[in-house]
Amino acid sequence: MAEKEKTSETNQDPARMPFTEHLEELRKRLIYCLIAIGIGFVACYTVKERIFTWLTQPLLDALPEGQGLIFTGLTEPFFAYLKVALLGGVVLAIPVISYQVWRFVGPGLYDTEKKMVLPLVVCSCFFFLLGASFGYFLVFPLGFTVLLAFASDSMQALPSVKEYLSLATKLLLAFGLVFELPLFVSVFARFGLVSVESLKKNRKYALVAFLIFGAMLTPPDVITQLLMAMPMMVLWEVGILGAMIFGKKKQKEPDAT
Repeated sequence: MAEKEKTSETNQDPARMPFTEHLEELRKRLIYCLIAIGIGFVACYTVKERIFTWLTQPLLDALPEGQGLIFTGLTEPFFAYLKVALLGGVVLAIPVISYQVWRFVGPGLYDTEKKMVLPLVVCSCFFFLLGASFGYFLVFPLGFTVLLAFASDSMQALPSVKEYLSLATKLLLAFGLVFELPLFVSVFARFGLVSVESLKKNRKYALVAFLIFGAMLTPPDVITQLLMAMPMMVLWEVGILGAMIFGKKKQKEPDAT
C-alpha cells in the first residue's frame, strides 16, 4: 500500500525528480533518436540515387527540357548523397523520435494521460508526413515555376545541387513541423497550458507570426510565403477545434445560494 502511494505521488509530482535525472533521461532519449536516424541513414544510403531523383523531380519538371542541376565542387555530389540519405534517415526515424519525445514528457503525466502516448505518436507521424507531402506536391512545383519564370535571355537559371538540397531539406522539415501545430495546441490545452479563449483572442498576432515565419523559411517570393502562412492559419483553427474537444474542461463554480 505504501509503495502504491509512493508511486502515485511520484507520478503526480515529477518536479521532485533531481535535475540530474532529467538530464540523464534526456540523454537516453537523444541516444535512441540518434540510433534510429543512423539506422535509417544506412538504409537510405543504399538507395540514395532513387531518393535523389525523387527529391529533385519537382525542380527538373519546372526547368526547361534537357536542363538539369549542376555542381561546382568535385566533392559536392558525394556530400549531396550523404545529405539525401540523412534526410531519408530522419524521415524514417520520425516514429521513433516522436515516441521518445512523448516518453520524455511521460513522467509528468498522470496515469490516464500516459495512455495518450501511442495515439500522440501516430498523430505526430501523420501530421509530419502530411506537411512534408503538402510541401513536396504543392509548394515545390508552384514555387519553382514562379521563381524560374524570372529567367530571361540575359539571365539563365543554373541551380546547383548543393543549394537545391539545402532549400528542399529546409522546406520539407519546416512543413512537416508546421503541420504538427494542431497536435501541440490540443495537447497544451489538454494540460491546461492554453485555453480556447486565449487561442481565439490571439488570432491576429498568430497571423503576423506566421507571415514572419513563412518569410524566414521560404524563398523570397510572396506566393511561396503565403503557401506556408495560409496553411498555418488553417492549422491554428484546427488546433482551436482540437482544444475545444480535448482541452481541460472548466469546473463550474458552486452556486452561492
